[in-house]
Amino acid sequence: MSAIEPTSGTTTAPGIGGARIGVITFPGTLDDRDAARAVRLAGGEAVSLWHADASLHDVDAVVLPGGFSYGDYLRAGAISRFAPAMAAVVDAAKGGMPVLGICNGFQVLTEAHLLPGSMVKNDHLHFVCREQSLIVENARTAWTNEFRRGQQITIPLKNQDGQFVADERTLDELEGEGRVVFRYDGWNPNGSRRDIAGISNDRGNVVGLMPHPEHAVEAGFGPASAEGPRSGVDGLTFFTSVLSSLVHA
Repeated sequence: MSAIEPTSGTTTAPGIGGARIGVITFPGTLDDRDAARAVRLAGGEAVSLWHADASLHDVDAVVLPGGFSYGDYLRAGAISRFAPAMAAVVDAAKGGMPVLGICNGFQVLTEAHLLPGSMVKNDHLHFVCREQSLIVENARTAWTNEFRRGQQITIPLKNQDGQFVADERTLDELEGEGRVVFRYDGWNPNGSRRDIAGISNDRGNVVGLMPHPEHAVEAGFGPASAEGPRSGVDGLTFFTSVLSSLVHA
C-alpha cells in the first residue's frame, strides 16, 4: 500500500536512511493519521497498513495507534489480536523489528502476548483525558534511546481501559529486568500497578504505553511546556529514537 500523503503545507524532515514506518489501521482506530504525521515530522516515511492485509510491505518498524479497534468489543484489543496484519507483526517483532503500541495499540500488544500483563478499566471507572507527566525509566529501547533515564516528559493521555495489571511475579520481573519504560509522575491516572505507564519486551524492540506521544510532536499543537502553552514536543523523540535505532542497527 502507498505511503500516507502529507497534509498540504506540512513541513517534513529529510528521510533518515530511507526508513519506512508502518502505521496499522483497524476498524475503530482513531489516531493513525496523527501517528503517520509524527513519523513524517521525525523524518521517516509513513506507510499505511490495513488490518486485513497479511503483508507489512517491507516496512522497517510498525506503530499500532490508539483508538477503539473493533469497538473494543469483548475486551480492548482482543479482537485485533487475530487480524491478519497482527500475525505478520508478531513474527516481525520476534525477529527484532521495532514495534510501538500506543494506548489501544498497547492493549493489542498484551493480547498478542508480545508484552506481558493486561489492561483493564481505570480504577475510577471514568474516561480520563489530560496532559500527563511521565518519568523515563529506560532510555535504551528502540523507541526511547534519545531520551535520558530519569527525564521528565509530558505526553497527552486519554483512555478508559488504561489500568495496567499483572501478577506480582511478572511485575517483579519487569522491574528487575529494567523493562518498565515509563512511570506516571505525580498522579497515577488509572490505578496501574506500580505507577507503570509503559513497558518493553526483553529485547527492547517492542514498547507499549498508554499516553499518546503522537499528540506531542509539533509546537502549537502539543501540551504545555516550559516554553509556553501548547509548545510541548516530547512525543517526537519516540519517533526520532526509532529512526536512530534503525540507522545504527
